[in-house]
Amino acid sequence: MQVQINTDKNIDGNERLVSFYTSEIERELAHFDDKITRVEVHFKDENSDKISKNDKTCVFEVRIAKKEPLVVTEQADTVEKAFTGAVGKMKRLLK
Repeated sequence: MQVQINTDKNIDGNERLVSFYTSEIERELAHFDDKITRVEVHFKDENSDKISKNDKTCVFEVRIAKKEPLVVTEQADTVEKAFTGAVGKMKRLLK
């Protein structure tokens, strides 16, 4: 399974962030590893440095061999919560 993490200009896509979320994806989706060819995650901060509710977005795309990609989106107060929500949605969709 190939994993790609993307961030917008408002979220620091440093090596630590990429490494952490890559390992989380591999752990969370290990059960489906034989079916998944690629995972793309896009993190966005809708309001830059302004504080507002649910302004962090995680778009989670899973590609399965010879099928259309599956995509879910989650918004939350933090990147971590958005990611956790998106992973949960994707796991339910994959089942």
